[in-house]
Amino acid sequence: MLYPQRFTQFTREHADTVAALLCGLLLFLGWFALHLGALGLALLLLPAAYVIGGYESAREGLTTLFKEKELDVDLLMIVAAIGAASLGLWRREYHLIIDGAILILIFAISGALEGYAMARTERSIKSLMSLTPDTARVLHQGREAEVSISQLKVGDEIVVKPGELIPTDGIILSGYSILNQAAITGESLPVEKTVGEEVFAGTLNGYGALQIKVHKPAQSSLIQRVIRLVEQAKTQAPPSQEFIDRFEKGYAKVIVVAGILLATLPPFLWGWDWETTIYRALTFLVVASPCALMAAIMPTLLSGIANGARQGILFKNGAQLQKIGKVRAIALDKTGTLTTGQVQVYKVIPASEYTQIDVLKAAASVESSSEHPIGKAIVQAAGDLDWVGAIQVQAMPGQGIVGIAQEQQVFVGNAVFVQQYVTNLPEELREMAQSLEEEGKTVVWVAKNPTPNPSPLARRGAGEVIGVIAIADEVRSQAAATITRLKKLGIEQIVMLTGDNQETAHSVAKAVGIDRVYAQLLPEDKLDVIRHLQQQYQTVAMVGDGINDAPALAQASVGIAMGISGSDVALETADIVLMADRLEKIVVAMHLGRRSQAIVKQNIVVALGFIMLLLVGNFLGNINLPIGVIGHEGSTVLVTLSGLRLLK
Repeated sequence: MLYPQRFTQFTREHADTVAALLCGLLLFLGWFALHLGALGLALLLLPAAYVIGGYESAREGLTTLFKEKELDVDLLMIVAAIGAASLGLWRREYHLIIDGAILILIFAISGALEGYAMARTERSIKSLMSLTPDTARVLHQGREAEVSISQLKVGDEIVVKPGELIPTDGIILSGYSILNQAAITGESLPVEKTVGEEVFAGTLNGYGALQIKVHKPAQSSLIQRVIRLVEQAKTQAPPSQEFIDRFEKGYAKVIVVAGILLATLPPFLWGWDWETTIYRALTFLVVASPCALMAAIMPTLLSGIANGARQGILFKNGAQLQKIGKVRAIALDKTGTLTTGQVQVYKVIPASEYTQIDVLKAAASVESSSEHPIGKAIVQAAGDLDWVGAIQVQAMPGQGIVGIAQEQQVFVGNAVFVQQYVTNLPEELREMAQSLEEEGKTVVWVAKNPTPNPSPLARRGAGEVIGVIAIADEVRSQAAATITRLKKLGIEQIVMLTGDNQETAHSVAKAVGIDRVYAQLLPEDKLDVIRHLQQQYQTVAMVGDGINDAPALAQASVGIAMGISGSDVALETADIVLMADRLEKIVVAMHLGRRSQAIVKQNIVVALGFIMLLLVGNFLGNINLPIGVIGHEGSTVLVTLSGLRLLK
């Protein structure tokens, strides 16, 4: 029973693809039967190919005709195909039925590809919805009870345990923890949160239990606003799509009206007989059908998509390949995009009489007992050194950590914390620490007290500073070179967007060569920046990796996500994914986009040129239907082969 269910589900989810495959199979079998002389079998198989492959196009075309009073290319293709088949039956030139079936097959394949592109919206919204838990632990009269998120009310008190996602926005009533909220706010380092501070839904709680008071309705939480922004941006049709729709409808109207006139007027105007008139009208429908125009675009874009895939660039649809070639401005997120998103030891500065190794070994001895991301970065940096884990380790939330290592007290933390245990902070280290902090680095002070003591907190003021350690989110090695290449490519405006503070933002921007910086942004702020850029530059690309980037990625003309570090929703929302997180591939994608534009323009000129020649030849009576079909199919093959040049 399992396999029939899976087959039914597959056919339901991929109905357009199944229809195109069946149409192609029946077309081949019908052609083969006709080739063998089995006319009856061919006339059974080919109509089935027409019905299966053309049903969706016929339904959409007739719906547009009757409901919107508009003609579109879908209906034109069906009329042309049926006209060719009818003429083939009438004149017993059965190969014309094959030509009509080929026209339908081309449109069936196009419809299947369009269906896959349109399915992105719902998937991206579902990914967003999965980022918050369905229930929350509400504290009522000292007891915990799980309730649905939708049932939460302002004033409810909820409990969040270590390692759990925050279910809704709220204010901490009790507890202390470290929250990873980079995906929501873009902050590069996990943030320490304590009583009175706000927490956001969808952020990950660290090691501390929190009691939170709901201060706004669940539907007004930051993550829910992100969801609504993505939905809104996705439903806004780009101007290029509207232009294509208008062109298609206008083209279909002209061809259908011209076909009707050509099928009725010549006997009265020029004395043609009715057989010749109908023959010329049907030939007109075949040669005027826009297959060559369709082939001028899709094979080119598919070739570009395949080329990009080989180089680690995933284009989710062909339209975005064209759009990225038109980009005039680009916005890049900082954390996880221009930087790696992983905190690391940036610099170790020892005090006099000590070495960098001394500082790292001392800090790692106590930080090895810590779960703090900064502590993990220090331990990783000291991985190859010979150090021993400290004992009697005690962490001071938001301040630092202290313990005993090799019969010495070791203190690691911020300046205020360490200053309690030392005689003074060396002036030269103060200046260096201040300079590093102005550059956006996090500075950790390391001190020790050579006198062992059973209680690491008992002896104060007798220690000495042995050095400072600067922690930073590492800038990607290729970031600066990529920005330089984008400028050489002619990109008019490059900006950086981040939820981080001004100092860190400007530090990273200076390192990679970006002049315009927007810092301390929430998701809706990033969206506003993208909209402002679109007013100035029309076609704008956005590069990001977090949940907080999703609305901006959706609003941008081209959304680009980092494939490895990117969140699920960013990957689903974006139009292009850099599979290996290699920023330099943005430039490659733009080159592909510009080449695809050039080839598409060339193909359109060739396709229109063939159509005009065939139309003129048909009107003058110099071509018959077989020649018209050959010219029509030949132009289609020619522009298809031209499009395949992008595979190189």
